[in-house]
Amino acid sequence: MSTAHGAAASPFRQPKAVWAVAFACVVSFMGIGLVDPILPALAKQLKASPSSVELLFTSYLVVTAVAMLVTGFVSSRIGAKRTLVVGLVLIVVFSALAGASGSIDGIIGFRAGWGLGNALFIATSLAVIVASASGGFAGAIVLYETALGVGIGLGPLVGGELGGISWRGPFFGVTTLMAISLIATLVLVDKTPKPARRTSIVEPLAALRHRGLGTMSVTALLYNWGFFTLLAYTPFPMHLSIHDLGYTFTGWGVLVAVFAVFVAPRLQQRFGTPRTLYVNLALLAIDLVVIGAFTSHRAVLVVAVIISGAFVGLNNTLTTQAVMLVSPVERPTASAAYGFVRFIGGGLAPYVAARLAAHFDVHVPFYLGAGTVAVAIAVLASGHRLLDAAEAGGEEQVVGEVPPGRAVPPLGRPVVLALDGVDDATAVIRATSDLARLLGAPVEVLHVIETDVAVEDAADSEPAATAALAATEALRRLEDAGIPVSGHLLRVVGSHGDVGRRVAAFAEEHDARLIVTGPPHHGGLARLFDASATADLVRAASCDVYIVRADGTAADVGDALTGRSSP
Repeated sequence: MSTAHGAAASPFRQPKAVWAVAFACVVSFMGIGLVDPILPALAKQLKASPSSVELLFTSYLVVTAVAMLVTGFVSSRIGAKRTLVVGLVLIVVFSALAGASGSIDGIIGFRAGWGLGNALFIATSLAVIVASASGGFAGAIVLYETALGVGIGLGPLVGGELGGISWRGPFFGVTTLMAISLIATLVLVDKTPKPARRTSIVEPLAALRHRGLGTMSVTALLYNWGFFTLLAYTPFPMHLSIHDLGYTFTGWGVLVAVFAVFVAPRLQQRFGTPRTLYVNLALLAIDLVVIGAFTSHRAVLVVAVIISGAFVGLNNTLTTQAVMLVSPVERPTASAAYGFVRFIGGGLAPYVAARLAAHFDVHVPFYLGAGTVAVAIAVLASGHRLLDAAEAGGEEQVVGEVPPGRAVPPLGRPVVLALDGVDDATAVIRATSDLARLLGAPVEVLHVIETDVAVEDAADSEPAATAALAATEALRRLEDAGIPVSGHLLRVVGSHGDVGRRVAAFAEEHDARLIVTGPPHHGGLARLFDASATADLVRAASCDVYIVRADGTAADVGDALTGRSSP
């Protein structure tokens, strides 16, 4: 849904600035599995215990967790680009120091600095891509998800190949690639404006008092305990070479990317977020039980680890979506609060796993991981009603009337004007005015703010304040034309398809006789990642849908659904 015109913009036709940040995202996501293949080699060559080696994860993730609380504070004062650059500098410096270190204690300490840089980077990279992209909001999300998939898939492979040369290879590889990204970002990315409002350090912690956000954050902590037990500790009982570990976790990473980007949105649309999460968490818990029971059987262990990638990919996307659905606070604050809690669980689990294996046996850590994931199901169930209500698009999804307090004109069945903030709305407003006058109908202006989940992060199509100004301008134009009009802002968390279905539901709730909107602005390759809002609107609407091109003429519905315009 948009007021765009012409052919849909490709998500891969982007300015050089976007490619610079996307490349940095690939390298950052590679870090998830980059060190897995070298963990046993580090323990052997540096004469360190498995629990000491696992502190590489603990120092990195715990510092990342704590730093998430200050990322909003920093970026709201110096801007997204500068925050991104600071994060890249820290990653370059501390990855180089880790590679040059001669002791496990030194690497652990430098990984902590790396974690600080990572927190600053991941908190702002998606925002910078969205701000710099020329392919529209949808194109920016698609590009970010592509970078994530490539990075997660390549990380273990690169780690295994470089680690086969030396355990220092993966660290220096990150240093080199991130240094290239840093230079490209400095040269190509324009300065980003500072947010209108400065964020307080205490806001993320205060946000956790909200039941929905707190419940989903604890669910994520428990899930991450099981996930990082699997990710960080399974290389030890596998007893594979560095290269074979790299290939095993590459298979795992490919499944993570495929199920996170392609499968999760489709399962969520068909079965709903909570129900899909219940089943997925149960399957991950069973997988961890299998790993625990067959830890001494290498073939079973390898297959179970690879298969777990599907469950991890699904859960990462769906849990992030659930957080955004139930959170009553601004998206950056919700992301920071959620990230703080979940990374704490991920950071502590690997160290505890190694200690448990040393004191009991190698099976115990995985049984504990399965238990924490099972408890996550119970915690999720305690917030089931909140999540179901939010996903159904209840009142909490409506930001408010525009202007506040404006009553809906009781003048019969209205025309719904569905807008977003992507393009100039002049043509579609003019067409709506003509249609409303012809039908003698009032108009409901519905301005949609889309919060799109990109696996472990999310982005808003526009700030609420900007959307309110645009909606108010649409109201003014229609009032000047003598049309009775009322306006609303609607926040939709999910995909473009969700936007179309929510607009259709809004129109049905208001007994609309007609929906007026613009043609879609993403299609082609982008359709592989996400549905079209306009296509799903047409399919779900219980009334007629009138699609307006930028020149003010009606678009053919068949062309609109494929992202083309009629000649």
